[in-house]
Amino acid sequence: MAVIDRFLAGSLFEHRNRSFWVLQIGGWAGYALVNYIGSLMHEMRDIYTIVLLLGAYAGFLLTIPLRYLYQRIWELHPIWLMLVVISTSYVCASVWAVIDNATYWEIYKFGFRPDSSFFYFKNNLAKFYIILSWSGLYFGIKYYQMLQSERQKALLASSRAHQAQLKMLRYQLNPHFLFNSLNAISTLIMVKENDVANKMVNRLSHFLRFSLDNDPIKKITLQKEVDALMLYLDIEKVRFDERLDIQVELSDEAKVALVPSLLLQPLIENAIKYAIAKVETVGVLQLQAWQHQNELLIRLCDNGPEAPEHPELLLKNSGVGLQNTRDRLHALYGKRFNLTMKRNQPQGLCVEIKLPYETLENP
Repeated sequence: MAVIDRFLAGSLFEHRNRSFWVLQIGGWAGYALVNYIGSLMHEMRDIYTIVLLLGAYAGFLLTIPLRYLYQRIWELHPIWLMLVVISTSYVCASVWAVIDNATYWEIYKFGFRPDSSFFYFKNNLAKFYIILSWSGLYFGIKYYQMLQSERQKALLASSRAHQAQLKMLRYQLNPHFLFNSLNAISTLIMVKENDVANKMVNRLSHFLRFSLDNDPIKKITLQKEVDALMLYLDIEKVRFDERLDIQVELSDEAKVALVPSLLLQPLIENAIKYAIAKVETVGVLQLQAWQHQNELLIRLCDNGPEAPEHPELLLKNSGVGLQNTRDRLHALYGKRFNLTMKRNQPQGLCVEIKLPYETLENP
């Protein structure tokens, strides 16, 4: 993380430095061009072009030290900062006016000097306005770059916090499932069901490998998500044997849709814990998914008994699984998702999820 921060800081510094020189060169070239176009309105000799170029070059060189001075006084009180800017701009303009007068009267007028000092004062005042304008532009652009820099840092911090939140929500689920599986394996060993326990350990290792190999920030296809879900259900089948019936119906469009990794596992876990485990006969889990317009619809239903009269209240008083699933979806999609719970017929609950339809070709 520190390496990334240093890289970003270096890139930002290089970007600002490059921008200054581009604007500096372009600005003074534009100044020379405007003056040249203005000279075309009068009958000026060709040598006047040299005078204009020397004047622009002098302004270019004299404003470079101002940049480094302004960087040093950046933190001054606004009043002191203004006084320093005005005074240094006047000094810089005076030096520039001397150089400009020398080139004009010596090169263009062949050494002629006017008797009145008004010409010198007028030129000095004009140069002062130009340098003051340069200083104003410098501070304006500098403040704009600072605002952009702060905005980029805020976006970067928000993005990192967002990623950390998603990882926390995803990985908070795994220990809950892991403890249940280890307890089941321990029970199997205690009752001398070693073959079944070994089978369960193998499937658990495959499921955990999938969980660790897939970043919770990234999305995977629904088909891959269901394949991982079947690894989890294989573990549960060891516990329930023939008392667990799994039905999966995915449309071709739904199979290639992108979803957050391990999105369905906590929902299945809740269904098994609160529904299938209480069914005296065969517990049925039915998973359906299809595309409707620009949405992916996922429905997970069980046939558990004792379904509440108002299932939507479970979302407000749910445990870790449902709450984390909703928080993950909110972090990833904002308001572009919907998670609801309804009563199944003739018994049980259905969890319905609506997500934006995304594929690898159209993420």
